[in-house]
Amino acid sequence: MADNNEMDDLKEYGSGRLDQNEKKYHIELITIIGEIEGHDNLSAGSKTTKYEHVLPKLAMIEDSKDTDGVLILIHTMGGDVEAGLAIAEMIASISKPTVSLVLGGSHSIGVPIAVSTEYSFIVPTGTMVIHPVRMSGTVIGSSQTYAYFKQMQNRITGFVSSHSNITEERLNELMVETEQLTKDVGSILVGEQAVKEGLINEVGGIYKATKKLYELIEEDKNTR
Repeated sequence: MADNNEMDDLKEYGSGRLDQNEKKYHIELITIIGEIEGHDNLSAGSKTTKYEHVLPKLAMIEDSKDTDGVLILIHTMGGDVEAGLAIAEMIASISKPTVSLVLGGSHSIGVPIAVSTEYSFIVPTGTMVIHPVRMSGTVIGSSQTYAYFKQMQNRITGFVSSHSNITEERLNELMVETEQLTKDVGSILVGEQAVKEGLINEVGGIYKATKKLYELIEEDKNTR
């Protein structure tokens, strides 16, 4: 049974502990929802995932001897590139078994987060939007600016390809597709398409995701 602190965490940060399963595994639940917030605060009416909440939580999970695995639920429109990549790198570096589940969508910088776990799922109607790096606000048209954009793009494609089964070449092709998005370049992958492209491991929902996490935890316990 969740205590008051856990219920507060679930309401405030979208995180909590799942420990009522028949195997009695202690699983930490983290949700990545809305827009991923960077250094600037978004409006009070926006649903956001704050990196200053997620990063310390992940560090605490790594430090905890009581945590057996981590389940990441994702429904995000994307957001701050640096913050999203930091979250993805942190998840990928955790020694505990990790599984992600893409629900409504995992768009833009949400893609690296979705592939950062040991195993990933997407529901049949879930979407992943892949497009080149974009930035809001004033952009100085200099060679240094364009070099920075290219470097950032390479960081993202390198991370995604190294944590999934898609090549950088194919990822770049999907990013510059011009036929799917009417006012932009990029691609929309729905459910099985994301699996066929090698981004996501499997189509499935919460049952499959938790079952796979139990398997990974069992394997982890047997090898330790």
